[in-house]
Amino acid sequence: MRCHLKTWEFTLSEDLFDIVVLGGGNGGYACALRAANLGMAVALVEADKLGGTCLHRGCIPTKALLRAAEVADTVRESTAWGVTATFSGVDMLKVKEFQSEVIDKMYRGLQGLVKARHVELVSGRGYLTSPDTITVGDRVLRGKHIVLASGSFTKNLGMHLGTRIIGSEHALFLDYVPSSVVILGGGVIGVEFASLWKSFGADVTIIEALPHLVPNEDTDVSKGLEKAFKSRGIKILTNTRFAAATEDASGVNVSTEDGQQLRADYLLVAIGRAPNTADMGYESQGISLNRGFVTTNERLHTGVGNIYAVGDIVSGPQLAHRAMMQGIFVAEEIAGLHPQVVPADNIPRVTFCEPEIASVGLTEEKAKEIYGAENIETAKSNMLGNAKSQMLRATGFVKLVQVKGGSIVGFHALGQRMGEQIGEGQLMVNWEAEATDLAFLTHAHPTQNEMIGEAAMALAGKPLHG
Repeated sequence: MRCHLKTWEFTLSEDLFDIVVLGGGNGGYACALRAANLGMAVALVEADKLGGTCLHRGCIPTKALLRAAEVADTVRESTAWGVTATFSGVDMLKVKEFQSEVIDKMYRGLQGLVKARHVELVSGRGYLTSPDTITVGDRVLRGKHIVLASGSFTKNLGMHLGTRIIGSEHALFLDYVPSSVVILGGGVIGVEFASLWKSFGADVTIIEALPHLVPNEDTDVSKGLEKAFKSRGIKILTNTRFAAATEDASGVNVSTEDGQQLRADYLLVAIGRAPNTADMGYESQGISLNRGFVTTNERLHTGVGNIYAVGDIVSGPQLAHRAMMQGIFVAEEIAGLHPQVVPADNIPRVTFCEPEIASVGLTEEKAKEIYGAENIETAKSNMLGNAKSQMLRATGFVKLVQVKGGSIVGFHALGQRMGEQIGEGQLMVNWEAEATDLAFLTHAHPTQNEMIGEAAMALAGKPLHG
Protein backbone atom coordinates (compact mmCIF):
# COMPACT_ATOMS: atom_id res chain seq x y z
CA MET A 1 0.00 0.00 0.00
CA ARG A 2 1.37 3.41 -0.95
CA CYS A 3 0.47 7.06 -0.46
CA HIS A 4 1.32 9.88 -2.85
CA LEU A 5 2.60 13.37 -2.07
CA LYS A 6 3.21 15.53 -5.16
CA THR A 7 5.71 13.57 -7.29
CA TRP A 8 7.16 11.50 -4.42
CA GLU A 9 6.12 7.93 -3.73
CA PHE A 10 6.67 6.47 -0.28
CA THR A 11 6.30 3.15 1.51
CA LEU A 12 4.58 3.09 4.90
CA SER A 13 7.83 1.98 6.53
CA GLU A 14 9.42 5.37 5.89
CA ASP A 15 9.11 8.53 7.98
CA LEU A 16 7.66 11.36 5.89
CA PHE A 17 8.32 15.06 6.46
CA ASP A 18 8.03 18.35 4.66
CA ILE A 19 11.63 19.15 5.63
CA VAL A 20 14.47 16.99 6.94
CA VAL A 21 17.34 19.04 8.37
CA LEU A 22 20.76 17.44 8.73
CA GLY A 23 22.55 19.19 11.60
CA GLY A 24 21.22 20.71 14.82
CA GLY A 25 23.49 23.73 15.12
CA ASN A 26 22.39 27.33 14.70
CA GLY A 27 21.51 27.04 11.03
CA GLY A 28 19.76 23.70 11.38
CA TYR A 29 17.67 24.41 14.45
CA ALA A 30 16.72 27.90 13.22
CA CYS A 31 15.48 26.37 9.97
CA ALA A 32 13.56 23.68 11.86
CA LEU A 33 11.90 26.12 14.27
CA ARG A 34 10.90 28.58 11.55
CA ALA A 35 9.57 25.79 9.31
CA ALA A 36 7.52 24.44 12.21
CA ASN A 37 6.12 27.94 12.78
CA LEU A 38 5.03 27.92 9.16
CA GLY A 39 3.09 24.70 9.66
CA MET A 40 5.52 22.20 8.19
CA ALA A 41 6.36 18.74 9.51
CA VAL A 42 10.06 18.78 10.38
CA ALA A 43 12.72 16.26 11.37
CA LEU A 44 15.99 17.56 12.79
CA VAL A 45 18.98 15.19 12.80
CA GLU A 46 21.89 15.81 15.18
CA ALA A 47 24.84 13.48 15.83
CA ASP A 48 25.90 15.13 19.09
CA LYS A 49 23.92 17.71 21.06
CA LEU A 50 21.20 20.06 19.90
CA GLY A 51 22.78 23.50 19.51
CA GLY A 52 25.91 22.22 17.85
CA THR A 53 29.36 23.75 18.06
CA CYS A 54 28.23 27.30 18.86
CA LEU A 55 26.33 26.39 22.01
CA HIS A 56 28.55 23.63 23.35
CA ARG A 57 32.09 24.18 22.00
CA GLY A 58 32.14 27.63 20.41
CA CYS A 59 30.43 30.99 20.78
CA ILE A 60 28.63 30.55 24.08
CA PRO A 61 31.37 28.92 26.20
CA THR A 62 33.93 31.34 24.72
CA LYS A 63 31.87 34.41 25.57
CA ALA A 64 31.29 33.11 29.09
CA LEU A 65 35.08 32.97 29.53
CA LEU A 66 35.40 36.46 28.06
CA ARG A 67 32.88 37.77 30.58
CA ALA A 68 34.95 36.27 33.39
CA ALA A 69 38.04 37.87 31.81
CA GLU A 70 36.30 41.26 31.80
CA VAL A 71 35.51 40.91 35.49
CA ALA A 72 39.13 39.94 36.21
CA ASP A 73 40.36 43.09 34.45
CA THR A 74 37.85 45.26 36.29
CA VAL A 75 38.88 43.92 39.69
CA ARG A 76 42.58 44.17 38.85
CA GLU A 77 42.16 47.79 37.74
CA SER A 78 39.52 48.81 40.29
CA THR A 79 41.57 51.63 41.79
CA ALA A 80 41.12 53.54 38.53
CA TRP A 81 37.52 54.09 39.66
CA GLY A 82 38.43 54.79 43.26
CA VAL A 83 37.45 51.32 44.44
CA THR A 84 39.90 49.22 46.42
CA ALA A 85 39.67 45.52 45.56
CA THR A 86 42.13 42.69 45.85
CA PHE A 87 42.77 40.54 42.81
CA SER A 88 43.96 37.15 43.98
CA GLY A 89 43.75 35.25 40.71
CA VAL A 90 41.29 33.25 38.65
CA ASP A 91 39.59 30.13 40.01
CA MET A 92 39.09 28.20 36.78
CA LEU A 93 36.89 25.59 38.46
CA LYS A 94 34.47 28.36 39.46
CA VAL A 95 34.75 29.92 36.01
CA LYS A 96 33.89 26.56 34.48
CA GLU A 97 30.86 26.28 36.77
CA PHE A 98 29.67 29.66 35.49
CA GLN A 99 30.37 28.60 31.91
CA SER A 100 28.45 25.34 32.36
CA GLU A 101 25.54 27.15 33.96
CA VAL A 102 25.15 29.41 30.94
CA ILE A 103 25.45 26.54 28.46
CA ASP A 104 23.00 24.36 30.38
CA LYS A 105 20.36 27.11 30.59
CA MET A 106 20.57 27.79 26.87
CA TYR A 107 20.53 24.06 26.07
CA ARG A 108 17.45 23.39 28.17
CA GLY A 109 15.70 26.36 26.61
CA LEU A 110 16.49 25.16 23.10
CA GLN A 111 15.32 21.63 23.87
CA GLY A 112 12.07 23.08 25.16
CA LEU A 113 11.56 25.15 22.01
CA VAL A 114 12.11 22.16 19.71
CA LYS A 115 9.68 20.05 21.72
CA ALA A 116 7.06 22.81 21.89
CA ARG A 117 7.19 23.29 18.11
CA HIS A 118 6.73 19.54 17.58
CA VAL A 119 9.97 19.18 15.66
CA GLU A 120 11.09 15.54 15.69
CA LEU A 121 14.64 15.46 17.00
CA VAL A 122 16.51 12.43 15.67
CA SER A 123 19.76 11.55 17.45
CA GLY A 124 22.53 9.98 15.41
CA ARG A 125 24.83 10.57 12.47
CA GLY A 126 22.85 11.21 9.33
CA TYR A 127 23.82 10.57 5.71
CA LEU A 128 22.32 11.88 2.50
CA THR A 129 21.29 8.64 0.80
CA SER A 130 19.14 10.01 -2.02
CA PRO A 131 18.00 13.45 -3.16
CA ASP A 132 15.09 13.22 -0.74
CA THR A 133 16.27 10.96 2.10
CA ILE A 134 18.50 11.19 5.15
CA THR A 135 19.38 7.85 6.72
CA VAL A 136 20.16 7.67 10.45
CA GLY A 137 21.01 4.16 11.57
CA ASP A 138 18.11 1.99 10.48
CA ARG A 139 15.75 4.94 10.02
CA VAL A 140 15.04 6.49 6.64
CA LEU A 141 13.77 10.05 6.87
CA ARG A 142 12.21 11.17 3.62
CA GLY A 143 11.45 14.81 2.99
CA LYS A 144 9.94 16.91 0.27
CA HIS A 145 12.91 19.16 1.02
CA ILE A 146 16.34 18.45 2.51
CA VAL A 147 18.43 21.08 4.31
CA LEU A 148 22.13 20.35 4.85
CA ALA A 149 23.51 22.07 7.95
CA SER A 150 26.38 19.85 9.04
CA GLY A 151 28.65 22.62 10.34
CA SER A 152 32.42 22.78 10.58
CA PHE A 153 35.47 21.58 12.51
CA THR A 154 38.81 23.06 13.55
CA LYS A 155 41.56 23.11 10.92
CA ASN A 156 44.71 21.48 12.25
CA LEU A 157 47.43 21.72 9.54
CA GLY A 158 47.82 17.97 9.82
CA MET A 159 48.77 18.12 13.51
CA HIS A 160 47.17 15.93 16.14
CA LEU A 161 45.18 18.13 18.53
CA GLY A 162 44.40 17.46 22.14
CA THR A 163 47.50 17.34 24.37
CA ARG A 164 49.83 20.35 24.24
CA ILE A 165 48.86 21.31 20.70
CA ILE A 166 45.16 22.12 20.99
CA GLY A 167 42.17 23.55 19.16
CA SER A 168 39.58 25.93 20.55
CA GLU A 169 37.32 23.08 21.64
CA HIS A 170 40.11 21.86 23.96
CA ALA A 171 41.14 25.34 25.13
CA LEU A 172 37.59 26.13 26.23
CA PHE A 173 37.58 23.53 28.94
CA LEU A 174 41.06 23.72 30.49
CA ASP A 175 40.68 23.58 34.25
CA TYR A 176 43.62 25.89 34.98
CA VAL A 177 45.20 29.01 33.52
CA PRO A 178 48.34 28.15 31.54
CA SER A 179 51.37 30.28 32.30
CA SER A 180 52.16 30.75 28.60
CA VAL A 181 50.42 30.18 25.28
CA VAL A 182 51.39 30.58 21.64
CA ILE A 183 48.40 31.17 19.38
CA LEU A 184 48.68 30.27 15.70
CA GLY A 185 46.34 32.61 13.85
CA GLY A 186 45.31 36.21 14.46
CA GLY A 187 41.72 35.96 13.28
CA VAL A 188 38.58 36.06 15.40
CA ILE A 189 39.20 32.88 17.40
CA GLY A 190 42.87 33.70 17.94
CA VAL A 191 42.38 37.24 19.24
CA GLU A 192 39.49 36.26 21.50
CA PHE A 193 41.57 33.58 23.21
CA ALA A 194 44.60 35.88 23.35
CA SER A 195 42.46 38.48 25.09
CA LEU A 196 40.89 36.20 27.68
CA TRP A 197 44.09 34.33 28.51
CA LYS A 198 45.95 37.62 29.00
CA SER A 199 43.20 38.81 31.32
CA PHE A 200 43.52 35.57 33.27
CA GLY A 201 47.27 36.16 33.68
CA ALA A 202 48.91 34.08 30.94
CA ASP A 203 51.85 35.17 28.80
CA VAL A 204 50.48 35.26 25.22
CA THR A 205 52.13 35.34 21.79
CA ILE A 206 50.19 35.47 18.51
CA ILE A 207 51.69 34.25 15.22
CA GLU A 208 49.95 35.63 12.12
CA ALA A 209 51.19 35.10 8.56
CA LEU A 210 49.44 38.18 7.17
CA PRO A 211 50.50 41.80 7.81
CA HIS A 212 47.79 42.49 10.41
CA LEU A 213 45.64 40.83 13.05
CA VAL A 214 41.95 40.34 12.12
CA PRO A 215 42.90 40.82 8.45
CA ASN A 216 39.29 40.84 7.23
CA GLU A 217 38.55 44.00 9.20
CA ASP A 218 39.14 47.61 8.21
CA THR A 219 42.84 48.44 8.43
CA ASP A 220 42.21 51.16 11.04
CA VAL A 221 40.54 48.54 13.22
CA SER A 222 43.38 46.05 12.77
CA LYS A 223 46.02 48.64 13.62
CA GLY A 224 44.02 49.86 16.61
CA LEU A 225 43.65 46.34 17.96
CA GLU A 226 47.36 45.67 17.55
CA LYS A 227 48.20 48.85 19.46
CA ALA A 228 45.78 47.92 22.24
CA PHE A 229 47.08 44.34 22.47
CA LYS A 230 50.68 45.52 22.64
CA SER A 231 49.77 47.93 25.46
CA ARG A 232 48.27 44.95 27.30
CA GLY A 233 51.52 43.01 26.91
CA ILE A 234 50.34 40.58 24.25
CA LYS A 235 53.21 39.73 21.88
CA ILE A 236 52.32 39.96 18.19
CA LEU A 237 54.32 38.36 15.38
CA THR A 238 52.71 39.44 12.10
CA ASN A 239 54.16 38.67 8.67
CA THR A 240 55.42 35.50 10.36
CA ARG A 241 54.85 32.02 9.01
CA PHE A 242 54.59 28.95 11.22
CA ALA A 243 57.12 26.19 10.47
CA ALA A 244 56.68 23.37 13.00
CA ALA A 245 55.75 22.39 16.53
CA THR A 246 56.80 19.56 18.81
CA GLU A 247 55.33 18.74 22.19
CA ASP A 248 56.56 17.03 25.32
CA ALA A 249 55.12 16.36 28.76
CA SER A 250 55.51 19.94 29.99
CA GLY A 251 54.91 22.08 26.92
CA VAL A 252 55.42 22.75 23.26
CA ASN A 253 58.27 24.09 21.11
CA VAL A 254 57.20 26.26 18.18
CA SER A 255 59.41 27.37 15.30
CA THR A 256 58.72 29.90 12.57
CA GLU A 257 60.04 30.07 9.04
CA ASP A 258 62.20 33.09 9.91
CA GLY A 259 64.02 31.08 12.58
CA GLN A 260 62.29 32.18 15.77
CA GLN A 261 61.95 29.56 18.52
CA LEU A 262 59.13 29.83 21.06
CA ARG A 263 58.39 27.74 24.14
CA ALA A 264 54.99 27.66 25.85
CA ASP A 265 52.66 25.48 27.86
CA TYR A 266 50.30 25.20 24.89
CA LEU A 267 50.03 25.94 21.19
CA LEU A 268 46.49 26.91 20.22
CA VAL A 269 45.80 26.26 16.54
CA ALA A 270 43.32 28.98 15.52
CA ILE A 271 43.63 29.15 11.74
CA GLY A 272 39.92 28.78 11.04
CA ARG A 273 37.33 26.09 10.54
CA ALA A 274 36.74 23.65 7.68
CA PRO A 275 33.33 22.53 6.39
CA ASN A 276 32.07 19.21 7.72
CA THR A 277 30.99 17.64 4.45
CA ALA A 278 33.24 14.60 3.93
CA ASP A 279 31.81 11.06 3.91
CA MET A 280 28.21 12.20 4.36
CA GLY A 281 26.91 11.18 0.95
CA TYR A 282 26.82 14.68 -0.50
CA GLU A 283 28.98 14.14 -3.57
CA SER A 284 27.51 10.73 -4.34
CA GLN A 285 24.12 12.41 -4.67
CA GLY A 286 25.44 15.02 -7.07
CA ILE A 287 26.13 17.85 -4.62
CA SER A 288 28.97 20.03 -5.91
CA LEU A 289 31.75 20.80 -3.42
CA ASN A 290 34.46 23.45 -3.71
CA ARG A 291 37.31 23.02 -1.20
CA GLY A 292 34.77 21.11 0.89
CA PHE A 293 32.14 23.85 0.82
CA VAL A 294 28.73 23.08 -0.67
CA THR A 295 28.12 25.09 -3.82
CA THR A 296 24.78 26.93 -3.81
CA ASN A 297 23.12 29.75 -5.66
CA GLU A 298 22.29 33.00 -3.85
CA ARG A 299 19.09 31.42 -2.58
CA LEU A 300 21.06 28.57 -0.98
CA HIS A 301 19.79 25.88 -3.35
CA THR A 302 22.37 23.24 -4.27
CA GLY A 303 21.10 22.59 -7.79
CA VAL A 304 20.12 19.02 -6.84
CA GLY A 305 16.47 18.11 -6.27
CA ASN A 306 15.01 20.12 -3.40
CA ILE A 307 18.24 20.22 -1.42
CA TYR A 308 19.44 23.41 0.30
CA ALA A 309 22.53 24.14 2.40
CA VAL A 310 23.10 26.62 5.23
CA GLY A 311 25.76 27.72 7.69
CA ASP A 312 29.46 26.94 7.81
CA ILE A 313 29.28 24.46 4.93
CA VAL A 314 28.39 27.35 2.60
CA SER A 315 31.38 29.50 1.63
CA GLY A 316 31.42 32.89 3.35
CA PRO A 317 31.87 34.31 6.84
CA GLN A 318 31.51 31.50 9.37
CA LEU A 319 29.22 33.21 11.86
CA ALA A 320 26.58 31.60 14.06
CA HIS A 321 24.08 34.37 13.33
CA ARG A 322 24.73 34.05 9.59
CA ALA A 323 23.85 30.37 9.88
CA MET A 324 20.66 31.24 11.78
CA MET A 325 19.70 33.86 9.21
CA GLN A 326 20.26 31.35 6.41
CA GLY A 327 18.23 28.69 8.21
CA ILE A 328 15.29 31.06 8.57
CA PHE A 329 15.74 32.17 4.95
CA VAL A 330 15.54 28.59 3.63
CA ALA A 331 12.46 27.75 5.69
CA GLU A 332 10.72 30.82 4.29
CA GLU A 333 11.99 30.08 0.77
CA ILE A 334 10.50 26.59 0.94
CA ALA A 335 7.25 28.08 2.24
CA GLY A 336 7.07 30.36 -0.80
CA LEU A 337 7.56 33.62 1.12
CA HIS A 338 10.40 34.83 -1.18
CA PRO A 339 12.66 36.23 1.57
CA GLN A 340 15.21 38.92 0.77
CA VAL A 341 18.85 37.96 0.24
CA VAL A 342 21.29 39.80 2.53
CA PRO A 343 24.78 40.19 1.01
CA ALA A 344 27.57 38.56 3.01
CA ASP A 345 29.27 41.92 3.64
CA ASN A 346 26.07 43.26 5.20
CA ILE A 347 25.91 40.61 7.91
CA PRO A 348 27.10 42.12 11.22
CA ARG A 349 30.36 40.90 12.74
CA VAL A 350 31.48 41.18 16.37
CA THR A 351 34.78 40.00 17.82
CA PHE A 352 34.57 39.86 21.61
CA CYS A 353 38.18 40.52 22.53
CA GLU A 354 39.21 43.51 24.64
CA PRO A 355 38.84 45.95 22.96
CA GLU A 356 35.79 44.66 21.09
CA ILE A 357 35.39 44.91 17.32
CA ALA A 358 32.04 45.55 15.65
CA SER A 359 31.65 45.93 11.90
CA VAL A 360 29.20 45.60 9.04
CA GLY A 361 29.44 46.47 5.38
CA LEU A 362 32.52 47.39 3.39
CA THR A 363 35.93 48.28 4.75
CA GLU A 364 37.37 51.57 3.51
CA GLU A 365 39.79 49.61 1.33
CA LYS A 366 37.08 47.47 -0.27
CA ALA A 367 34.78 50.45 -0.77
CA LYS A 368 37.56 52.26 -2.65
CA GLU A 369 38.10 49.22 -4.85
CA ILE A 370 34.42 49.10 -5.75
CA TYR A 371 33.54 52.79 -6.04
CA GLY A 372 36.93 54.41 -6.63
CA ALA A 373 39.04 56.13 -3.98
CA GLU A 374 37.90 59.58 -5.09
CA ASN A 375 34.26 58.64 -4.40
CA ILE A 376 34.70 57.47 -0.81
CA GLU A 377 34.69 59.58 2.34
CA THR A 378 35.03 58.54 5.96
CA ALA A 379 34.51 60.03 9.40
CA LYS A 380 35.65 58.89 12.84
CA SER A 381 34.35 59.64 16.30
CA ASN A 382 36.95 58.95 18.98
CA MET A 383 36.21 57.66 22.46
CA LEU A 384 38.46 60.36 23.91
CA GLY A 385 35.61 62.80 23.35
CA ASN A 386 32.87 60.49 24.58
CA ALA A 387 31.90 60.89 28.24
CA LYS A 388 30.55 57.37 28.77
CA SER A 389 33.69 55.85 27.27
CA GLN A 390 35.80 57.92 29.63
CA MET A 391 33.77 56.58 32.56
CA LEU A 392 34.57 53.09 31.30
CA ARG A 393 38.25 54.01 30.83
CA ALA A 394 37.78 52.84 27.25
CA THR A 395 39.66 53.85 24.12
CA GLY A 396 38.73 53.35 20.50
CA PHE A 397 36.53 54.84 17.80
CA VAL A 398 33.53 54.56 15.50
CA LYS A 399 34.24 54.91 11.78
CA LEU A 400 31.68 55.35 8.99
CA VAL A 401 32.43 54.79 5.31
CA GLN A 402 30.21 56.57 2.80
CA VAL A 403 29.96 56.95 -0.95
CA LYS A 404 30.14 60.68 -1.69
CA GLY A 405 26.64 61.96 -2.31
CA GLY A 406 25.28 58.52 -1.49
CA SER A 407 24.77 56.01 1.28
CA ILE A 408 26.84 54.71 4.17
CA VAL A 409 28.37 51.42 3.06
CA GLY A 410 30.51 50.56 6.09
CA PHE A 411 30.36 50.75 9.89
CA HIS A 412 33.46 49.90 11.93
CA ALA A 413 34.00 50.25 15.66
CA LEU A 414 36.75 49.35 18.10
CA GLY A 415 36.49 49.66 21.85
CA GLN A 416 34.94 48.33 25.02
CA ARG A 417 31.29 47.27 24.56
CA MET A 418 31.23 48.26 20.90
CA GLY A 419 29.44 45.04 20.05
CA GLU A 420 26.32 46.59 21.56
CA GLN A 421 26.37 49.30 18.88
CA ILE A 422 26.23 46.91 15.93
CA GLY A 423 22.43 47.11 15.68
CA GLU A 424 22.39 50.69 14.46
CA GLY A 425 25.36 49.95 12.22
CA GLN A 426 23.49 47.09 10.60
CA LEU A 427 20.40 49.22 10.01
CA MET A 428 22.26 52.13 8.42
CA VAL A 429 24.17 49.88 6.03
CA ASN A 430 21.31 47.55 5.05
CA TRP A 431 18.80 50.38 4.73
CA GLU A 432 21.31 52.39 2.67
CA ALA A 433 21.09 55.39 4.96
CA GLU A 434 22.93 58.59 4.14
CA ALA A 435 24.75 60.63 6.76
CA THR A 436 22.08 63.32 6.53
CA ASP A 437 19.48 60.68 7.47
CA LEU A 438 21.32 60.05 10.75
CA ALA A 439 22.67 63.50 11.55
CA PHE A 440 19.35 64.95 12.67
CA LEU A 441 18.55 62.00 14.96
CA THR A 442 19.17 62.39 18.69
CA HIS A 443 21.57 59.96 20.32
CA ALA A 444 21.06 59.83 24.09
CA HIS A 445 23.64 61.47 26.36
CA PRO A 446 25.82 60.22 27.96
CA THR A 447 26.09 57.00 25.95
CA GLN A 448 28.66 55.43 23.69
CA ASN A 449 25.93 55.46 21.05
CA GLU A 450 26.56 59.19 20.70
CA MET A 451 29.73 58.39 18.75
CA ILE A 452 27.61 57.13 15.85
CA GLY A 453 25.72 60.41 15.78
CA GLU A 454 28.96 62.39 15.96
CA ALA A 455 30.46 60.48 13.02
CA ALA A 456 27.30 60.94 10.98
CA MET A 457 27.25 64.67 11.70
CA ALA A 458 30.87 64.93 10.57
CA LEU A 459 30.06 63.12 7.29
CA ALA A 460 27.06 65.41 6.82
CA GLY A 461 29.34 68.42 6.99
CA LYS A 462 28.39 69.65 10.43
CA PRO A 463 30.86 68.19 12.95
CA LEU A 464 30.04 69.13 16.53
CA HIS A 465 33.18 68.36 18.50
CA GLY A 466 35.66 67.53 15.74
